[in-house]
Amino acid sequence: MSVDVYADEYPALNNEQIDWIGSQIFNNECGRLTACLTSWNEGESFPSLGLGHFIWYQAGQEEIFEESFPALLGFLRNEGATIPAWLEEENYESPWPDRSAFRSEFESRRMSELRTFLYQHSREQTAFIIERFNGALEKILASITAENSPGLPEAEAKARLNENFFMVANSSPPYGLYALIDYVNFKGTGTSVLESYQGQGWGLKHVLLGMNPNLSPLQAFVESARNVLATRVQNAPVERAESRWLAGWNNRLNTYTP
Repeated sequence: MSVDVYADEYPALNNEQIDWIGSQIFNNECGRLTACLTSWNEGESFPSLGLGHFIWYQAGQEEIFEESFPALLGFLRNEGATIPAWLEEENYESPWPDRSAFRSEFESRRMSELRTFLYQHSREQTAFIIERFNGALEKILASITAENSPGLPEAEAKARLNENFFMVANSSPPYGLYALIDYVNFKGTGTSVLESYQGQGWGLKHVLLGMNPNLSPLQAFVESARNVLATRVQNAPVERAESRWLAGWNNRLNTYTP
């Protein structure tokens, strides 16, 4: 398996590198602890499941963050995995009304079955993460218009972003691609207007556009990501208390450089 979108312009990933990226993401999200494969963070209104802590909403629930767990289940089914029967019965919608209900069921049969299922399909989850990354650049470039270009002419903004993307992707393989793939899984592409606070987003688009040309690509990417995430915390609703997560986010960014 290899990354096939724009593969002629950045390195393909071999199986060993793909497994390494999956292991890195599992460590970033869970410290490689199986129990963490079913999580519901304090202050969140949804559980985060699996290798990439994919978001899962209840029926009718609407949030600003992109839901991804049902798409993962569909991907795993297409890969030939047998989805636990109770997930099929729930129609791929979260059955827990709140964090308290989720935690009370943490040691239940179906929660244990879910963790085992997710652990056994770690490699497929990595493939899903990479598949979501494929096409990210095209999606981001399409989202830049004359109306929302960040203080630059549209063509110049797109050229800068495109150049920065490939500079990072080709830096210290596989670290550059890992940084891009993980950030998309971690904070999204930045193309949804919903994923923003006070009109400012925090996705890959915003990081690439904020890179310092005087630094090496990976250093510039990490520095820009730090700035973008710090701005997110400053703009976040007070009740979310996102400052508690910033140190962990920055530690994650440190793994992007060799």
